[in-house]
Amino acid sequence: MITQTASADITSTFKQYEKTFKALADEKRLKLLNLLADSPEDAICVCDLMDAMEMAQSKLSYHLKILLQANLILQEKKGTWHYYSINNEVMNSILSEELCCLFRKADTKKTARPSCGCAN
Repeated sequence: MITQTASADITSTFKQYEKTFKALADEKRLKLLNLLADSPEDAICVCDLMDAMEMAQSKLSYHLKILLQANLILQEKKGTWHYYSINNEVMNSILSEELCCLFRKADTKKTARPSCGCAN
C-alpha cells in the first residue's frame, strides 16, 4: 500500500518531469541548450544569445524562463547582464547517451563529454 507521503513524493517527481519534458519539447529551446553546451565559455550573456538565436529579447526571455523553471539552465547576473549556462547535474540525470553529445558540456580537455559513452 502506498502511503500519502510516498504518493505526494511521486506526484511531485512526476510534476517536475512534466515541466522538464515540456521545456524540452520545443525546437528553439533545444537550440538554446545546444548553444549553451557548445559554448567555449562557462556561461553566455543574454545579449550574445539574442544574436545567435536571431530572436527578440522578449521571445528569448520567454524561452529562457521556461528552461530556468525546469531547472535545465542556471542564471547568473553580472552587472546589468544575465549569463546562462547548462545545469549539468540535471542534464546528466535526464539525458540518454544518444542525446549526450547535443546537450552535455564538454570537459575543458576537449575529450569525451562527462558521463558519456560516445567519443564526441
